[in-house]
Amino acid sequence: MNINERAQKAVELKTRGGYNCSQAVTAALGDLTPLTDENLKQITAGFCAGMGNMEATCGALIGAGMITGLVTEGRGTLPKTRQIQESYREKCGAIKCRDLKTVTDGKPLCPCEECVRNAVLSYEEVMGLS
Repeated sequence: MNINERAQKAVELKTRGGYNCSQAVTAALGDLTPLTDENLKQITAGFCAGMGNMEATCGALIGAGMITGLVTEGRGTLPKTRQIQESYREKCGAIKCRDLKTVTDGKPLCPCEECVRNAVLSYEEVMGLS
């Protein structure tokens, strides 16, 4: 599966598959890890809506960071997640859920569908796909 297919899978899971933003991203990238889809879905269940109150980091970005930690086995993860965060901020305009959902001109800065797409694209930009 190429990166655009993975990004589209994340969007579809978010919009039609009963997945939150973090779950959609980890599911789209999950085959890169030793965990099952169900394990990833359970682990990321609490990372939606900026951890439930829109005050924290976007769940899609958290999901990309979790996959990074699994792929790197925790070695050198921090600089990679920082790069993913920077790429994501460039694409979305913010990293905090509340800021991403701020409505200007009748639409949010970055809707959830674009957040999950951009998290997958930012992951690939920094990490590539194995």
